[in-house]
Amino acid sequence: MASEVQRRAPARGGVVDCGLYRDGKREPLTGSYADALRSASDDHDGFVWLGMFEPDEGELADVAEAFSLHPLAVEDAVHAHQRPKLERYGDSIFVVFKTARYIEHPTVTATSDVVSTGEIMVFLGQHFVVTVRHGGHGALDSLRAGLESRSELLRNGASAVLYAIADQVVDDYLAVAANVQNDIDEVESIVFGPDRRGADSGRVYQLKREVLEFKRAVQPMAGPLGRLVGDVDGMGLIRPETQEYFRDVDDHLQRVTEQVAGFDELLTSILQANLAQVTVAQNADMRKISSWVAIAAVPTAVAGIYGMNFQHMPELHWVWTYPAVMALIVVVCVTLYRGFKRNGWL
Repeated sequence: MASEVQRRAPARGGVVDCGLYRDGKREPLTGSYADALRSASDDHDGFVWLGMFEPDEGELADVAEAFSLHPLAVEDAVHAHQRPKLERYGDSIFVVFKTARYIEHPTVTATSDVVSTGEIMVFLGQHFVVTVRHGGHGALDSLRAGLESRSELLRNGASAVLYAIADQVVDDYLAVAANVQNDIDEVESIVFGPDRRGADSGRVYQLKREVLEFKRAVQPMAGPLGRLVGDVDGMGLIRPETQEYFRDVDDHLQRVTEQVAGFDELLTSILQANLAQVTVAQNADMRKISSWVAIAAVPTAVAGIYGMNFQHMPELHWVWTYPAVMALIVVVCVTLYRGFKRNGWL
């Protein structure tokens, strides 16, 4: 096995790793990228895999020249925030995958970051793969090491690398979806639990926003994967043996797409239910306030009448006037209280 120094390309620009593969095995890299590509072209199954991390235009220029990459695709690879897509340029294709990572947090709040997204751009030709990664996650080091231990898969050529990348991206989607499901269960238990004091709509809305970001990464992947299953318009870049693997990835993608769509609908229902609960709680508070105001209005009215200090008022000089008025106030207030209590206002 080649040493780590042999395995990695010279540390220049945004290049992370570069390897020459023949018959499913990695060979030491000598010379320039163009030399490695010419050497790989001599073998039907040979190819070069060059990995880069957030290169700028200057760093990608030499690579683009060596591998004859289309300028429009190179421009997209330099500037991130691309939509998942697959484009054909001559005898090569350019694929953009959206990566996703779940951000750990103790509990969902109105400011929680739940999902972080990045991108992996792939230039695929008959004898080369150039990967450009953006974002602090989705590293391909472990993926490359795993592939190099599966020589039977690497014998399928450069398309095997594209499959492995797509498979890792979709597997990450499944992991994110499982964690988001736990967050939704937590929010749902708060909203519909007996103690709703922490059920603010802010955390539900924030989780819905994060799910929408995840949805924008997952759903557009169906188009590129569908074309990969169908051999990209008959170019012959995807080996028949590899197409079977792509079909498996496409099946997993459909499953996670259905999950994310369900998350969006469920969160919409939870948000509506939470807002309805707030409205009901406000109405209940208003009924209680109105009931107590009505009860308090009785002594207030009586006191207001007898507080006008007119000389000629009914029973003003009667010895039992005060007890009789107080008794009347108590009876009326108790009657009102029992009536409101019976009707559920108090």
